[in-house]
Amino acid sequence: MKNLFLIWGVIVGFLFLSCETQKDTLVKDAVQTENGWISGTYNELSGITSFKGIPFAAPPVGDLRWKAPHAAGSWDGVKKCNKFSASPVQGTPVPFSMWTQEFIAPQEPLNEDCLYLNVWTGAEKAGENRPVLVYIYGGGFSSGSGAVSVYNGEEMAKKGVVFLTVNYRVGVFGFLAHPELSAESEYNASGNYGLLDQIAALQWVNRNIEAFGGDPNKVTIAGQSAGAFSVNYLLASPLTKGLIHRAIAESGGAVLPTNKLARGNTLESAEQAGVKYAESLDANSVAELREKTAEEILAVRGPSAPIVDGYVIPKPMNEIFALGNQNDVPLILGWNQDEGFGGPPQSAEKFREQIKQQFGNEADKFLALFPLSTDEEAKEVQNDLGSIQSFGIQSYKWMNYQNETATSKVYIYRFERDLPYGEGMEDYGAFHTGEVPYAYNNLKMSPRPWKKEDYKLADIMSDYWVSFAEDGNPNCEELPEWQACAPENLKAMIFDLNVECKDLPNKEILSFLDNYYSNQ
Repeated sequence: MKNLFLIWGVIVGFLFLSCETQKDTLVKDAVQTENGWISGTYNELSGITSFKGIPFAAPPVGDLRWKAPHAAGSWDGVKKCNKFSASPVQGTPVPFSMWTQEFIAPQEPLNEDCLYLNVWTGAEKAGENRPVLVYIYGGGFSSGSGAVSVYNGEEMAKKGVVFLTVNYRVGVFGFLAHPELSAESEYNASGNYGLLDQIAALQWVNRNIEAFGGDPNKVTIAGQSAGAFSVNYLLASPLTKGLIHRAIAESGGAVLPTNKLARGNTLESAEQAGVKYAESLDANSVAELREKTAEEILAVRGPSAPIVDGYVIPKPMNEIFALGNQNDVPLILGWNQDEGFGGPPQSAEKFREQIKQQFGNEADKFLALFPLSTDEEAKEVQNDLGSIQSFGIQSYKWMNYQNETATSKVYIYRFERDLPYGEGMEDYGAFHTGEVPYAYNNLKMSPRPWKKEDYKLADIMSDYWVSFAEDGNPNCEELPEWQACAPENLKAMIFDLNVECKDLPNKEILSFLDNYYSNQ
């Protein structure tokens, strides 16, 4: 009899919950999404509720492999969203080089059924209109996960934003183009499924985030590396109009004319590459490709980059931004001091020869700026040039386009803090991805020997990010003024132990590369 009363109590409780309006329900208890009620995990110490593994699209498996994301199904009852979903299918994620475990996706589970997102919020009820920050992971479009430790959103939620991470398909699962796929598509194109996943997540945010206390009219997208490239692509896409209100791109962009997507990595060429990929798997049709297991697909390296498909990306990226057809929103753009991937530094003599080979007739102009008289000077210039060629020039070119063809302001930064390293670790300086635990105040997620100065820097950097998410201006009380960057006022915020807005570093190299690449 006692069990009967317990069951009846649960039923009555659920019926009562179903009849309540979302505004009357505490977020920490349950949230009503368009697909049904969900519950998360409330942290009494932080006051933050996290929801992990919320489906924003149908599983892209079976016949939905290599299709634009379909709507997620609905459910009855209250769905528990208290653990991360599987990460996208990819090669087994393992730490390497400077990227220790906290920067890497969990090794398992990995699954094609991966289109889920995660939310952290400090809101008590729906409709609190808090700014929203949607984080898009990096990984070269071939790896990554919304469950990476340094992307945890609790600390940012404590500062007042509703923070999300989203999964999207990577590698060949996310970017295969093929004539048959284009023919079966409603929009007569294929590829870019990973970008379409990101767009589907933003559409979900627009429809549902108010229930988590977020403001659908204050959505910031942010990403690092491939995530920053994604931010660039999403701002270029006509499919995101009205979904994005500010953007942060950390070490990435695709507007430089030498970038394949900027020049025009066309649908036709991508389809031809897709046919060759299918042939390498002895598949004579897309139907046969869909019969292959995920392991068989992974066994052969395939296409893994966005393309100009005429739909998600209608034109080459540099054309879109030169014409001012991008989403015009405030931007934070930047890069790190030690992001070059060129190996050990060369002697001054060998580096001069490399410059002559690389820049040809323009090499003398570069060497006039930097004579490379000593090995030490050559080492410093190599480091700066490596970081700038990899990422800095993209931010610089993007900044120039924004000032020429848009009205919203651009804020530039350079991250220069050398990350501390423990026993058995190498010193990689301010390496690629190194700013992430600072920007999102997640030093506690990394076992490095942090100093109190690091925690202070993380607090400051994340304050700027939160302020920017609120109104498109990173400036906030009691912190150094961050001036907008424009050709007539080339300023950048330097994030180091001393946070200061200064003249844009390496202006000479940036200007040289901009002119050089623009004439190629």
